[in-house]
Amino acid sequence: MRCHRRTLVISSCLSIAALAGCNGYVKKADFDSTVVELRANDQKQQQEIDSLAEQMRQRFADYDAKIAAMKGRIRVDVAAHFAFNDSTLREEDKPLLDDFAKVVSGNFPEAVITVEGFADAAGTNGFNLRLGHARAEAVRDYLVSTGGLTADKVRAVSYGEARNRQVIPGKWGDGAEPNRRVTLVIDYAGSMAGAAGG
Repeated sequence: MRCHRRTLVISSCLSIAALAGCNGYVKKADFDSTVVELRANDQKQQQEIDSLAEQMRQRFADYDAKIAAMKGRIRVDVAAHFAFNDSTLREEDKPLLDDFAKVVSGNFPEAVITVEGFADAAGTNGFNLRLGHARAEAVRDYLVSTGGLTADKVRAVSYGEARNRQVIPGKWGDGAEPNRRVTLVIDYAGSMAGAAGG
């Protein structure tokens, strides 16, 4: 009797465990449907990124800016340069930033933008990280206050003198202006304005 009860308890536990495991089971049709939906969303987002990249290429043809579309991201290189040991935004860089803000806020108001700050090879790693961050914040603040972008959609990060990201490796001081820069990255384009109606 005791053995029979133990067998009954064990088989009941196994049955409960098996049924509990079934709760987490996903039907193949549901799985396939979800995969198709995710791929369609990914494709739609990439089309929006490609569209935004093309608009920026056309808009920034007059500037010395490089637009690179990557999977799910757009990078605008050479957005702003800075004087040695300085984080003050130059007047000559403001028109490009104004155009950037117009394209993004007018067409992709949900875009998430990362402002990346860089420094040349002079100074310590910690100093260059702080300087790069001050440069990124100067551009972020300008885009928010003047360009009309929302503060929660624009973030500032610093790469300091990241050797793998220097335009002229190891260069500092005179002639190293390309290393003292801020670049803009659109990490997520969001939905195109006015596209919600289809």
